[in-house]
Amino acid sequence: IASLVMYLFAEFDDAANLLAANPDATTISIDEPAEIPKNQHSRRQEPGREEDDELLGTDDSDKTELLAGQKKSAPFWTFEYYQTFFDVDTYQVLDRIKGSVFPVPGKNFVRLYIRSNPDLYGPFWICATLVFTIAVSGNLSNFFMHLGKPTYHYVPEFRKVSIAATTIYAYAWLVPLALWGFLMWRNSKVMNIVSYSFLEIVCVYGYSLFIYIPTAILWIIPQKVVRWVLVMFSLCLSGSVLVMTFWPAVRDDNRRIALATVGTIVLLHALLALGCLAYFFDAPELDFPAPITPTHNVSTVITKSR
Repeated sequence: IASLVMYLFAEFDDAANLLAANPDATTISIDEPAEIPKNQHSRRQEPGREEDDELLGTDDSDKTELLAGQKKSAPFWTFEYYQTFFDVDTYQVLDRIKGSVFPVPGKNFVRLYIRSNPDLYGPFWICATLVFTIAVSGNLSNFFMHLGKPTYHYVPEFRKVSIAATTIYAYAWLVPLALWGFLMWRNSKVMNIVSYSFLEIVCVYGYSLFIYIPTAILWIIPQKVVRWVLVMFSLCLSGSVLVMTFWPAVRDDNRRIALATVGTIVLLHALLALGCLAYFFDAPELDFPAPITPTHNVSTVITKSR
């Protein structure tokens, strides 16, 4: 051991002598590497911008778009092109439905559920289910409202199915189309405006309508107070999903334009809910006239006796 210690000291003295003879020599350090500072950006992020990135989904959206761009897209006239819009499983659809029914404050619905794989499967079947639910529930509501009246004869109103389908599908497609065009137009004027894709907006509107399916079933209860409480509760839930999704996209625009945009979104959503309630369930009661019994002319024959 003593000889080993003497050998190490000798090696150390030789290294010191070489370094003294050539002070410009390169030395290698085997110490632990120093930690690299995390903040090496040329500019610091502005306060509140990180929160905007979280709401708008710009943090991971670039990575998602790059990954999505690597997929080969089929021509639009082929069946494979439209098949990609329905490429979702049951767990994804249920997760998105849960996200629309239980919105999380401060979280963007598009970033959390839609942007990785937007689909048309959920919005299409949610709208179809809502159409038949409103039409059938409206007929049952009308039946229970006039139940017990002797002059009432139940006749199913099949035209309500076509009216409900036209209203709901027009809302679920035309309103997102108008909103998508508006965001694209504002994006050309204001750099910070985030323009969602048309498919993403359709997804948000389609899944936001799911809450009205159980609400329409409960609207069969012939109590106006219960119906109005249900419609206001459903309107607050579904409307909050729309507001939390589209407000971060327009908040950097002119203040009046941003407020007007969000106000229009909520107003159209409220008109759909209140219009369906008023037309299919709160229709005025019909006054059925009392049955008129036909009267027969009785001719009396008078015979004279002679």
